[in-house]
Amino acid sequence: MSEKNFLNYHVLISHSPSCLNRDDMNMQKTAVFGGTRRVRVSSQSLKRAIRTSDYYKEKFNSLSDRTKQLGLLVDKYVVALSDQFTEEVVRTVVGLISGEKDITSETKSGAVAVWSVSEVGKYCGKFQNALDEGQNSSDVEKAFPKEFKKEFKGFNDAFQNNVDLALSGRMATSGIMTSVDAALAVAHAITTHTVDGDIDWFTAVDDLTLEEGKTGSAHLDTQEFSSGVFYRYASLNIRQLQENLGGAPREDALVVAKHVLHMLATVVPTAKQNSFAAFNVADIAMVAFSDQPISLANAFEEPVKAAKGGGFLKPSVAAFVTYKDSVYKGFGLDDRVGYFSLTTCEMEGTVKQNVSELENWVEKDGLE
Repeated sequence: MSEKNFLNYHVLISHSPSCLNRDDMNMQKTAVFGGTRRVRVSSQSLKRAIRTSDYYKEKFNSLSDRTKQLGLLVDKYVVALSDQFTEEVVRTVVGLISGEKDITSETKSGAVAVWSVSEVGKYCGKFQNALDEGQNSSDVEKAFPKEFKKEFKGFNDAFQNNVDLALSGRMATSGIMTSVDAALAVAHAITTHTVDGDIDWFTAVDDLTLEEGKTGSAHLDTQEFSSGVFYRYASLNIRQLQENLGGAPREDALVVAKHVLHMLATVVPTAKQNSFAAFNVADIAMVAFSDQPISLANAFEEPVKAAKGGGFLKPSVAAFVTYKDSVYKGFGLDDRVGYFSLTTCEMEGTVKQNVSELENWVEKDGLE
């Protein structure tokens, strides 16, 4: 059986009334697909919700920092690395990596960058070794960009075991910070059907004014919201993940892959959740070990119509299964497919009773 490099994730999740992702006008993010308006949750919003979830923090160590506040960050790293390096070494190395000299608590970089304490620690180690060999600090600083970057050509050595950066990647434009190709690609989630937003007209009552016998609100405003069935799609480049993890074995990458599945099936953005509490989980999740990334979003290019008597979930599942089977038959795909569903669903593939069984199937490379 051939080794498949891409793991494609397909999730259908029905959200109750909510406003999970807003634009600069405080309106729901939308997209036109198939000529009709769909509600959208951007990939940035979904990835951040995943990255900041308790599950993510529990399963992945050595999380990165995304910031332009270099001054505050270097103070954090001085403490984190204090048992190995002096404050002067840490500050000097952060300055060399970023291209920002003489870092103070007020220093900011030109753009938000992704930092890892493990990367800083590795560079500090190289810098300290040069000092221990008797080299002058100024000479080491001059040689640092050329000589040390040569040793850190790849992501591997500097970021080994940093799953956070291995998944998300990084674009670097200054200093000797290296760019990293992300292993995980995440699509914008869109509703499978046309959506017309509703408007919530809400007020805030001043309790003390009310006690004085006065009527009227102290504040009033409006908020757009809606409900719908969303299609989430992501693709994981397994070999890229292995490379980003320092040449890790496929088995280690698949452990990460199963956690990604769990989060795509359970994590929801937090926007306006105190007002709507749309904490919904996946209704169906399918994963496929493939030779290439393949989105099945076109299952919903023609917007799904509500079932007789109401409901978009069942017709969305039916449309997904029909299109999936057509694509796989039309292109002769021999993917290893596994899925679980909370609703009636029959398609070719290995069916699992719950998400935990499907996660274990992913960890075993889709092999029984």
